Amino acid sequence: MNLTDRRTLPRSGLSLPVIGLGCAQMGGLYRPTDPAEADRLVAAAWEAGIRYFDTAPYYGYGRSERRLGAALCDRPRDGFVLSTKVGRLIRPNAGGARTSGVDASGWADPLPFHPVYDYSRDGILRSVEDSLQRLGLARIDILYVHDIGRVTHGDAHAHHWDALTRGGGFRALEELRRDGAVSAIGLGVNEWEVALDAMDEVDLDCTMLAGRYTLLEQTSLSPFLERCLATGTRIVAAGVFNSGILAGNGKFNYADAPPETVARVEALAAACHEFAVELPAAALQFPLAHPAVASCVTGVRNAGQLATNLAWLQTPIPAAFWQALKSRGLLDEAAPTPAQVPAEA
Repeated sequence: MNLTDRRTLPRSGLSLPVIGLGCAQMGGLYRPTDPAEADRLVAAAWEAGIRYFDTAPYYGYGRSERRLGAALCDRPRDGFVLSTKVGRLIRPNAGGARTSGVDASGWADPLPFHPVYDYSRDGILRSVEDSLQRLGLARIDILYVHDIGRVTHGDAHAHHWDALTRGGGFRALEELRRDGAVSAIGLGVNEWEVALDAMDEVDLDCTMLAGRYTLLEQTSLSPFLERCLATGTRIVAAGVFNSGILAGNGKFNYADAPPETVARVEALAAACHEFAVELPAAALQFPLAHPAVASCVTGVRNAGQLATNLAWLQTPIPAAFWQALKSRGLLDEAAPTPAQVPAEA
């Protein structure tokens, strides 16, 4: 696969690179990331031809946006695509208190701020202004509503959904797109069901879907991806390693994987061994075969990890491997596979 390939979001016309860099680790996810290491990562990504970068206010409570913006501010602004997210306002801690170590959300030595959920019109507009200041950039290309959903919020979901619908949150997104402040709008979520609900409320350009269309899980194929394809809404695939279990760390959905998931991964790994395919390579390439998927964003911490991911992305995988997964019930029969994708897709 050519890293310079681009796919268009039909609703907005925005051209999206086929591979992007996720910048959560830049915010200190699970362990600190040295600022010089973050700079080297962005430089290595740029040198490799990556031109799509994704961040969020939540990542390190502003740290990821600050570091990414500093690394990109002297690059040609029309030369890259930038996405960030709304739904949380980042507020200063009382007395400027700082957390030492890893906090309850997994951020190592975060900045002296904390997130407050706010999906209202005013909250979204304020979040965008704050992000522009942290980034040091005058434009955001894609704006995602971050972490909305019933699984994410439990009993509070109805309250937050009301803020997006009756409270004007979705209206704010439409205004920002209409006024040219952003080129595209969407959701950045772990739940495809809420993205399907959102499509009844607003014309989304894309959804960043984390962990729900992967080599391990394809429940989103119908009806969600079918509807995306029919309506011109595109998917940015994230979490393609399902929190790491498809890359060897034993985590699934940010926790220890249950036995049935481990067993399925072992079966996938056995098939990979049989065909001399690396499991992470198959996991990285699989989502991009679906015609509704415009891009795949992967999170890495340093230039070495990035180089490994890019090698996986470009590793040839025989068509027989994908057919074997389907014949063994390890892949949904309806799932498009890389062997089926024409070169111009």
